[in-house]
Amino acid sequence: MWLGLVLIGFLVGILVLSTGGGGAAIYLGLLTSVLGLAPAVAASTSLFTAFPSLVVGAYGHYQTGQIHFRVGNQMLLTAIPATIVGALLAPYIPGKLYTWLVAFILMGLGLQILIKRFLSHNDRPAPHQRAQAAIYGALSGIMVGVAGLSGGGPIIAGLLVLGLDMLPAAATSAYVLVGTSLVGLLFHLSANNIDWSVGLSLMIGAVLGALCAPRLLMHIDPQKLNQYVKPFMGLLLIVMGLRMIV
Repeated sequence: MWLGLVLIGFLVGILVLSTGGGGAAIYLGLLTSVLGLAPAVAASTSLFTAFPSLVVGAYGHYQTGQIHFRVGNQMLLTAIPATIVGALLAPYIPGKLYTWLVAFILMGLGLQILIKRFLSHNDRPAPHQRAQAAIYGALSGIMVGVAGLSGGGPIIAGLLVLGLDMLPAAATSAYVLVGTSLVGLLFHLSANNIDWSVGLSLMIGAVLGALCAPRLLMHIDPQKLNQYVKPFMGLLLIVMGLRMIV
């Protein structure tokens, strides 16, 4: 079983870091809908799994010179406080409500990915870019703190709103997610909810995938990658969310 988890972690690590995410949403869906972990345990384990690969991936992007630190720091100003608020609220959310909340977040992220892929054709930066990016950062922080997601969806969306191309947006997103995931992980660690055996296996694979992702991106057209990978990820998240409540 551990070899299968390592392989899954490797594939998710490559895919999500190539598209600007952290992978915790995928891990969360796998841990809850496939492995049957309780939502609170899955939330902590998903952050534990995703964080090291985010650090490795962000460093790889830093070496390729793709991170826009000024924009990333602006988003962190709203994302980190929101992560703290979300983590403080999480222990007081009833178990059943927690399950529904995580399920709806997973399905919402999946729909967001599909809508952006198939229905959105406007690539021009929107007005009030910085205010919108701040909102995306805060939403990402709430997702990290409450549900144990890495929050990559709102972050990558906000960076694209600011006018970044896909490759620097993916790199800057990884940098921002290192900060929010660290804060969320520290809060979730205090609850001692991590499934260490499952988390370590996924983490090893995710780190190996993260080592490969930044260099692979330099040789792959990100638009072609997104054309096929993002719809698959969107559908996968929706199915995972439905499995939790059906």
